[in-house]
Amino acid sequence: MRILTQSQVTRLLPMRECIPLMESALASLSRGEVVLPLRTVVRVPDGRGAFGMMPAYSAALPAFGAKVISVFPGNHARGVDSHQGAVLLFDREDGRIVALMDASSITAIRTAAVSAVATKLLAREDASTLALLGSGVQARTHLEAIALVRPIARVRVWSRTPAHAASFADWVRRTRDLEVAVCASAAAAARGADVLCTLTASREPVLDGGALAPGMHVNAVGASQPDARELASDAVARARIFADRRESLVHESADYLTPLREGLIAEDRVAAELGEILIGKARGRASGDEITLFKSLGLAVEDIAAACHVLERAERENIGLDVALGGERPS
Repeated sequence: MRILTQSQVTRLLPMRECIPLMESALASLSRGEVVLPLRTVVRVPDGRGAFGMMPAYSAALPAFGAKVISVFPGNHARGVDSHQGAVLLFDREDGRIVALMDASSITAIRTAAVSAVATKLLAREDASTLALLGSGVQARTHLEAIALVRPIARVRVWSRTPAHAASFADWVRRTRDLEVAVCASAAAAARGADVLCTLTASREPVLDGGALAPGMHVNAVGASQPDARELASDAVARARIFADRRESLVHESADYLTPLREGLIAEDRVAAELGEILIGKARGRASGDEITLFKSLGLAVEDIAAACHVLERAERENIGLDVALGGERPS
């Protein structure tokens, strides 16, 4: 079994390589090649966090496996990633465990890569202003990813902690040739944006429908449980909705389930899965004025696809630690 650290995974999974990996994984899902149970989540009794298990099998990948992860939103205040865990890979032919690798880095990179796939399929071709609601790890990876698929020239950022937004803006100025502005509210950040990403740990809406402009594309990323949402119901009601997977959407997304219960949207508001667009089964943006919304929930097949790529590169470049962990009969 090969063990790979956070820094090694980050090195072996550059965003430019991860985006096409996610396209392939989502297309495979929509072709029916993936076995993907809904995630199992155990709530920590004191309410500080949750523990999740996300397994997947894909006929298109050389290994199957699972991401085992904890999510503690309060970690941001401690300077620690909110997502902590590992991805385990098992050989598809004989079931041997072949890898254990850091899940925080895979989650951060593949989540933004999927948002880039959605932006590539749904945002206007000339989208150049990006709004980020949230200024943590996902803000950095989303800026990197979205800038690879659209000609981003301006960035607007908002955070519930202004100092965090200011720190993010300083990082942008040091590392990228982009115009960046810190905004006093989520609505102010959204104003004039072509692409908007919600990347918060909020359990209540941070943005209402009045902030969405015709032609905008929204990646709603931060909330992935049926009791947490980032968008007010009227915001969702203004948009044409796309999903990574319908089954996950109808079981796990308060951003979708709440306006559905309130009668503001119907089930047919969900236009397609991203994979259905990729394989030509559905179309994406219908007009320049349409508001498109991709509700990202995160799928285990994305983690496994990313991890398989990391392992293949690690073996080719002889990176990581090899340890014996069962799987062989004693002589």
